[in-house]
Parts: sequence; C-alpha cells; structure tokens
Amino acid sequence: MKKTIRIGTRKSRLAVWQAQRVAYLLRENSPGIDVKIVGIATLGDRDKSTSLVGLGQVGVFTKEIEDALLDGRCDIAVHSFKDLATALPDGLTVGAILEREDPRDVLISRDGHDLSRLPHGARIGTSSLRRRALLMHLRPDLEIVGLRGNVPTRLRAVGAQIDEGNEPTGEPIDGTIMAMAGLKRLGLDEHVTEALSLDRFLPAPAQGAVAVEIRSGDEITEIVSALDHEEARLVTTAERTFLRVMEGGCHIPLGAVATAEDDGVHLSGVVLSLDGKQVVRGEAAGEDPREVGELLARELLANGADKILSAVADHVADCRVGDKR
Repeated sequence: MKKTIRIGTRKSRLAVWQAQRVAYLLRENSPGIDVKIVGIATLGDRDKSTSLVGLGQVGVFTKEIEDALLDGRCDIAVHSFKDLATALPDGLTVGAILEREDPRDVLISRDGHDLSRLPHGARIGTSSLRRRALLMHLRPDLEIVGLRGNVPTRLRAVGAQIDEGNEPTGEPIDGTIMAMAGLKRLGLDEHVTEALSLDRFLPAPAQGAVAVEIRSGDEITEIVSALDHEEARLVTTAERTFLRVMEGGCHIPLGAVATAEDDGVHLSGVVLSLDGKQVVRGEAAGEDPREVGELLARELLANGADKILSAVADHVADCRVGDKR
C-alpha cells in the first residue's frame, strides 16, 4: 500500500496551485507515495470585511492550517512563505522552501498607466501597509483605498476580464499592487502594467517563496527536505531574520529582498512611516544569512526605524480597537 501524505492548504486558487506543485514534486521525488490535498479555511478567508490589521493576530492565513498539522489532520502544510510568522508554533518547522519565483511587486492599472503616469488623485487599492507606505512615498498625491480578496477578485476590481468567481469588487479603482509571483503561477501576468523595480519598491520578506511546514522530527522529514532549494533558503533566511529582529509581523511597512552572491548574500531593507514621509533604508552583505539579516536590522533600528515602528504599532492598536467596535 502506498503511503499517503495529506497536504493542508488554503482553498484559494493560488494556494491550491502551490499545494499541487508540492504534490507533483513529492510524487516525482518519491514514486512510492500518494498525495491528498486538504483545503482549510483560515480566519483571513472567512472574514473578508475586516482589514488585515484589524483582525488583530499573527497568522490570519496560516493558524488554522498549523493547528491541523499539529493535531494530525494533515501531514504537511503549504504556505506562501511571506504569510508565515517568523516564530513558528512549538513542534513545527519549515521542512522545505521551493525555488523562488519573481519577488517583485507589480502595478495593474485600469488604463494602462505606469506608476509615474497615473493621474493625480488616482485610486489605488491595497490591503498592505507596506505597499501603501511605498506608494505614498513615491506618489503622495494618490488616494490609497483598502482592497482585499484573492487574485482574480483584485484583478476584476481594476477592470480585468477574469472568468472565475463572482465576488463583488465594490467601487471601481484605477489600479492595484500585487505580487508578480502569484500572477505568473496562475498564468495571469498578461495583466501586469508595470513590474516595480526592487531599488525603489522592496517586496515583503520571502515574497515569491513557497514554504512546506512539517512537524519537527516527523518521519517524512527526509522526503520533504528533498524539495528544498538552497538559494531560496539562503535569501529568505536573511530576509526573515531581518523581519524577526525588527519584531515585525506581516502587517508593517517594511520591505526586504536578498540576492545570493558567490561569497554569501546581499540584503536590502527599508522601513517607512505609514504616510511614506519617513524612510530608513540600508544594505548589508556577508556569508551567514542570519548574521546579515540581524546586522541590517540593528543598523536600521539605530538609524530611526525604532521610532517609526513604535508609531506604527500605536496606529495598528488603534485600528484593531476600531474594527472590533
């Protein structure tokens, strides 16, 4: 009898694509196993009206899946790596990181304008504080509006013709910022108006990477570890260490991206105030990705990022109270 590995995942089209990719790689590397995908609804999937900040907890897209992994309802969990908290629950670890897709953010605009040519006062939709702050820094004249939903929902909000789903998109907007990786994986990158350069629009740490989470010491550790991509683990380790030292969750205006070099890793990072007016950025390089991530974080904190993040924390606390009311 074949061994069956149950993969826990969100139910969105992109999440299922990622789980199916892991399933394919598992079957290819270990022909003697069978794979079953188990869809799990997370808090972030169930509550689509409250802002992500207002939901008030870490792991709004991962906690229920991790609970299922811990209690044995699934054997592994597949996540967009940027959604995972830097401190995992006791008993869980990242067993593999797949080869990373393009980490850049992209602009999708209704009328085909790139970011520099968007009309004054154009309405741009995003639920990310990082993207909001970067937009306000580059184009303070824009109107940033909240926009949540899966990839097709957000594309439809800017007038893209997407055949699936029927979620209401609300009042029309002029553009939105999304991750290139998700669009490419779903074959929807034809809708991209502009790929935003990494030197001015840093992505979320680990954006574009897929993580396979397992129980620590589980018997399938060796099977899963065969999927691990060395370069993806190197660069995401630097980025997530930077995030961890900053004591930041998924919903702060912070960006980071690392590149592999012959002698180690190079990391760029940025922290912004919510209005985009205050910016602290820097770079670091070295052999050990954890040391590089910590070094850059300490440098930015010493240069004023600590005060920015303190103000952001106060704002986030107020938002959570407001949403609960």
